[in-house]
Amino acid sequence: MNEIVPVVDMNNISIEFPGVKALDGVSLRLFQGEVHALMGENGAGKSTLIKALTGVYAIDGGTITVMGVQHSFSTPAEAQAARISTVYQEVNLCPNLSVEENILLGREPRRRGGIHWREVRRKAKDVLEQLQLGHIDPGSILSSHSIAIQQLVAIARSVQVDAKVLILDEPTSSLDSDEVQQLFTVIRTLRDRGVAILFVSHFLEQVYDISDRMTVLRNGKLVGEFMTRDLPRMGLISKMIGKEMDALAELEEAESRREPDRSERVPFVQAENLGRKGSVQDVTVAIHAGEILGLAGLLGSGRTETARLLFGADRADQGQLRIGGTARTLRTPRSAIDQGVAFSSENRKEEGLISDLSVRDNLVLAMQASKGWLRRVPGHTQDQLAEKFIRALDIRPANKDALIQNLSGGNQQKVLLARWLITNPKLLILDEPTRGIDIGAKTQIQKLISSLASDGMSIIFISAELEEVLRLSDHIAILKDRRMVADIPNDGVTMEDVMTIIAGSNA
Repeated sequence: MNEIVPVVDMNNISIEFPGVKALDGVSLRLFQGEVHALMGENGAGKSTLIKALTGVYAIDGGTITVMGVQHSFSTPAEAQAARISTVYQEVNLCPNLSVEENILLGREPRRRGGIHWREVRRKAKDVLEQLQLGHIDPGSILSSHSIAIQQLVAIARSVQVDAKVLILDEPTSSLDSDEVQQLFTVIRTLRDRGVAILFVSHFLEQVYDISDRMTVLRNGKLVGEFMTRDLPRMGLISKMIGKEMDALAELEEAESRREPDRSERVPFVQAENLGRKGSVQDVTVAIHAGEILGLAGLLGSGRTETARLLFGADRADQGQLRIGGTARTLRTPRSAIDQGVAFSSENRKEEGLISDLSVRDNLVLAMQASKGWLRRVPGHTQDQLAEKFIRALDIRPANKDALIQNLSGGNQQKVLLARWLITNPKLLILDEPTRGIDIGAKTQIQKLISSLASDGMSIIFISAELEEVLRLSDHIAILKDRRMVADIPNDGVTMEDVMTIIAGSNA
C-alpha cells in the first residue's frame, strides 16, 4: 500500500448552505488499492462530502487534489473526466436497455457511421469477465436482473471507463447476504487492481469485513482517519455519536420494563386468512393495544405485501379483517386512515416524501389529507405542529422551512414518522423504518417505537434485520414464499428458532 501520495486528497473542505454549515474543515484521503469506509451518523456530512468530490456541490473552502492535480469540480462530468466514478444506492442506469448498452452507453464503438454492435458486445463481455461476472448475458435487458446485478453492471461501466476512484454509496442496503458477498468479491478484485474505493454503509459488520481504512465524521466535522484493524466497533460507534454507546443498552432496559396491555379482550386489529391473489396468503394475526407485532421473513417473503393489505394500499380478495371488533373492507388507504391505521412505507423517496416541499409541508400532509384539501390546516397550526415534532424527534437541522431533500436519510425517516404521529393513529405500520440509517438515529427510532407501544399504540414492525425484530416485538409473524407460516410469542425466541421455521421445520 502506498501511503505517501494519495489518489484523492480532500483537504480542509468547507461547504455552507443557507443557515447550515454542512462541512467544516473536513479532510479525506483515498489510497490506491484500498477500500476506505466513510462513517458517521445521518447528517454527519458524508453525502455532502461525496457530492463535493463528484462535482455536485461547489466547495466554499479547501482543496481537492486527484492524482497529484488540484481540481475545482463544478459538474459531475468534470469529476468523471478525472476518472472518478460513483455507484449509488438507487442504480442510475437505463433499465430498458441491455447490459452491454448500459456498460458502453455514450462510448459505443463506431463503424461506417453507426454503432459497431459486435464490438460493443466484445467490450462488455470483456469487462464482465474481468470482474468474474461472465455469467451475466451482455445482451439481456437490465431490468430483467436483480438490483444486485444492476449494481454490478454499474460497477462494470465504471471499470470500462478505467476509473481510478470508485465511490459506492450504500450499495448493499437492498441486497441479501449472498448478493453482498458477490459484490464484495468484485470490490476486492478492483482493490487488487489498484482502484481506490470509497465505501459508504451503515452495516458495521460489512464495513469491518471489506474496508482497510476509515474516516469518521460527526456534525459536519472530521473526527479522524483510522486503520480499520486498529479501531474496535465500540470505539467507532463512540466516535460517530460523540459519547459512549450505551443507547442500545438503555433500549434493552426499557424493553424489559415494557409490558403490552392485554386487558382489552378484543384485539384492535384481527386478520383471519387475509390474502390477495398474486400477493400474499393466509395472514392471520391479532394485535392488541400496546403490542408490537414483528413481521419476519426473507427478502420477497411477503412482509411489505402484508402491510399494504392492512393499510388498504392493496385490496384483499380473501379472508376477513376486523378493526376495533368490527368487520371492515379497506378499499383505499383513506379508509384505513379513517379507522386509525397509518403506514410508513419502506420506499420513502417514491411513496413517502415530496422532495421539493419543506419539512413542515411534508409533516402535515397526512393530517391535511384526512381533513380534505378544501379544509386547509391553518398556517399557525402547521408551524406549531412542525416545531413540536422537530423537537420531539430531534430532527436535524431544526428548521421547519428546510427542503426535505436536503436532510439526511435518518432525519427524513423521522419526518415520515412525525407525519403519521400527528394523525394520532391507533395502529402504526412501519416498513423498514431504520433501513439505511446510522446506529444513533436507529436507536432513537427504536426507543420511540417502544415508547409509543408503552403509551398504548399498536405497532406492526418490519425489518430485514431479524435481531431488530426480536429486540422490539411482543410476538412475531413469520412469512415464507408470500404466505404466513407462523405467529409466535416472543418469549425467549432466538434467531435460530425463526430461521428454522423459515427453512421449513415445524413451529
